[in-house]
Amino acid sequence: MMSIRPIYRQVWRQVWRRPLQSFFLIVGVAIGVAMIVAIDLANGSAARAFQLGTETVTGKATHQITGGPSGLDEALYARLRTEGAYRLSAPVVESYVVAEALDGQPMRLLGVDPFAEAPFRSYLGPGDQTQGPAAGYLSELMVQPNTVLLSSEVAARYGLAAGDTLTVRHGVDLIDLTIAGLLAPSDDLSRRALDGLLATDIATAQEVLGKVGRLDRIDLIAPPGAAGEAVLARIAALLPPGARLDPTTARTGAVNEMTAAFQLNLTALSLLALVVGMFLIYNTVTFSVVQRRPVLGSLRALGMTRREIFGMILGEAMLLGALGTLLGLGLGVLLGRGAVQLVTQTVNDLFFVVSVREIEIPTLTLVKGAAIGLAAAAIGAAFPAWEATSVPPAGALKRSNVEERTRQVLPWLSLAGIGLLVAGAGLMLPEWNLVVTFAGLFAVVIGAALLTPVLTLGMMAGVQRLVQGRGVLMRMAPRTVTRSLSRIAVAVAALMVAVSVIIGVGVMIGSFRQTVVLWLDDVLQADIFISPPSLGSNTVTSSLDPALLDRVAALPGIAGAATTRSVDVVASVAPEGEIIPIRLTALSDDLAGPDRRYRAALGDWQETWQAVRDGSILINEPMANRLGLTVGDALRIQTDRGEQAFSIAGVTVDFDVRSVVFIDDAVYRRWYDDDLISAIALFVAPDVDVDAKVAELRAAFAGDEELLVRSNRGTRQNAIEVFDRTFTITVALQLLATLVAFIGILSTLMSLQFERSREIGVLRATGMTRWQVWRLSLMETGLIGAVAGLLAMPTGFLLAVILIYIINLRSFGWTLEMRLDPAEFAQAFFVALGAALLAGVYPAWKIGNTPPAIAVRSE
Repeated sequence: MMSIRPIYRQVWRQVWRRPLQSFFLIVGVAIGVAMIVAIDLANGSAARAFQLGTETVTGKATHQITGGPSGLDEALYARLRTEGAYRLSAPVVESYVVAEALDGQPMRLLGVDPFAEAPFRSYLGPGDQTQGPAAGYLSELMVQPNTVLLSSEVAARYGLAAGDTLTVRHGVDLIDLTIAGLLAPSDDLSRRALDGLLATDIATAQEVLGKVGRLDRIDLIAPPGAAGEAVLARIAALLPPGARLDPTTARTGAVNEMTAAFQLNLTALSLLALVVGMFLIYNTVTFSVVQRRPVLGSLRALGMTRREIFGMILGEAMLLGALGTLLGLGLGVLLGRGAVQLVTQTVNDLFFVVSVREIEIPTLTLVKGAAIGLAAAAIGAAFPAWEATSVPPAGALKRSNVEERTRQVLPWLSLAGIGLLVAGAGLMLPEWNLVVTFAGLFAVVIGAALLTPVLTLGMMAGVQRLVQGRGVLMRMAPRTVTRSLSRIAVAVAALMVAVSVIIGVGVMIGSFRQTVVLWLDDVLQADIFISPPSLGSNTVTSSLDPALLDRVAALPGIAGAATTRSVDVVASVAPEGEIIPIRLTALSDDLAGPDRRYRAALGDWQETWQAVRDGSILINEPMANRLGLTVGDALRIQTDRGEQAFSIAGVTVDFDVRSVVFIDDAVYRRWYDDDLISAIALFVAPDVDVDAKVAELRAAFAGDEELLVRSNRGTRQNAIEVFDRTFTITVALQLLATLVAFIGILSTLMSLQFERSREIGVLRATGMTRWQVWRLSLMETGLIGAVAGLLAMPTGFLLAVILIYIINLRSFGWTLEMRLDPAEFAQAFFVALGAALLAGVYPAWKIGNTPPAIAVRSE
């Protein structure tokens, strides 16, 4: 048996002899791994930040008592401690504020009772270590108004100290807070938990947040088993109708479920570059095998076994794959720092407030990225390595053997492609698992890629018939593509996959955008909108004083006004009684009227809205799809009068990913003790200039309150900006996948030109000019790009159908109206053609400048 050392020397020699070819493989793997690591880091950082924030304020609590939009009467806490005689309870008042001195990041203002905190949140109890005015910080915190505790890490980062003043914004109000002391975290977990927290006495929180006499919740620690059930039953008996007792995990589970689909979509898209990279690996290793077939034949003739040949070729690919993986891990960490901002912004826009101040790099993420990168290298190189071992020594010395074997397996390859398309369609039928649906999507993509060789062959046959009788160069170009099908088809497949994704995702985004624009035209009927500042486009953390409505309605030029009130409450769905968080929006009037679109309704728009006025509700489409609700079903919503059942009168088109329920304002006020409003919609008189009135309103409130005053056009533009921002990371992932495909085309063309150097040398020696060599080379690359672009069109359309009608519907509950723009297909075709031509420039220049004598020289 041959020693292993000569095999390794052969591997290293091949790597160093063709550095550019090796470099392309390394870069292809690196970009794929980097995308996976970056997205995993971004998703993980956002998820951990939310989890940490939740655990920070939940602490060791097992249950929570919560109320409606106005919270709980603080007298309930006193009753719980006295009549209920239960001491393991702690009151909480909390909300998000923004401090410009802390980079404008949202900070959770947490108001607690320090003397009840020790069992729940140890870092806020009397025994915790602090830096500041000695041990008297607790008395100062409770006696002095507007004082807070801040993490010592955050204070050091922004140059703050005990005694400094910190100005924060909550809704329309600006409040000056004094730092009474600094919390010194005892470990890394506490440090990260305290990073986004401002802790204060509960009385201060009530004053700052406008919740005097009210509590947001009461935390409880219940013992396990029968004793705990008895305690909870005793506590439940003390609760007023508007309060409810739930486990602390009841709400977080639903939130995690919502974000899981978003994160899975990004992960699936990040895998795309690696799939395209596997084509590049296959092509690079295949060319390496073809290039060394005489050497491999000699080694086989000298006694090297098939296993040793297989190990040598696979080892070479694994070596380069390992280098690419290492590079990709480092690049992924760097990209992750940018991706986390995009992901965090999207989470804030669509789901909930989260602030990520640092990126944690889990070992599991790096191990996962490394494993996937090495697996891609192994899978991409396995078939070429096997193919090299399956040829007898004499056959290994024949150049034509590769193409012969390619033609032989072509029917089987095509059947496999059709089989994968059918399997992919089958995997998309089950609606219970989104991972299975994405597996079906990838099966369709790979199936289309496996059909590329036979379709390329058919297209080249058609081109040959079209150029029959034309110039020699035009007849040579399609023949060259056909003759080198084993390598060119793989490059075409890689480029086709990347461009088809551009088409599929582009059509999906375009259709989504057009559907949103039409929806905005329907629902944004007023001329001017007034709202308080918010931490995210989809987050309501503050409200407006009802007196503001009378002030603006009395202004000259205002013809009418309407209001909305949006609050977060909980509901339960029969038969399991599952608790779900919902956004309850009270409308004083149906401004959309006949323009409001329904997926289902009990009648026309007037009958439906009359039913809402009579006490029924509307739900948005994502909620209906996620929970299987329809018209006539009952939804039990927690109100200040207890849990009440509301009949569903309609399912309305809406692009809030969360569960949203619309209710008439008068009905809402009847069930909730809440007189606040969230936004005001104004109608101006026909002869009034809207922009001038917006400027007048902004000037009127400039020194009074911080209000967002936008025109209809400004509100619509803001919504579209949020939409475009949501898909920024998607477009970036597409571009990276296309870059990998471009590298694959460049690598393939350079390999082919090297392989054909003797042929080109003979042509040059027999009179072909450099310009003709250039033309021939660019015609060949143009054919590659054109074939990839043409095949990408139907594949991209198929992906668009899957993304719009299956993936989006199952991920978020939206039904989109497909919009096909011929310009998008034409643009994608020219992207494929341009990428191929651009990739062909350097190889054409290099081969055109090679002297014929050197090109035809034989070793």
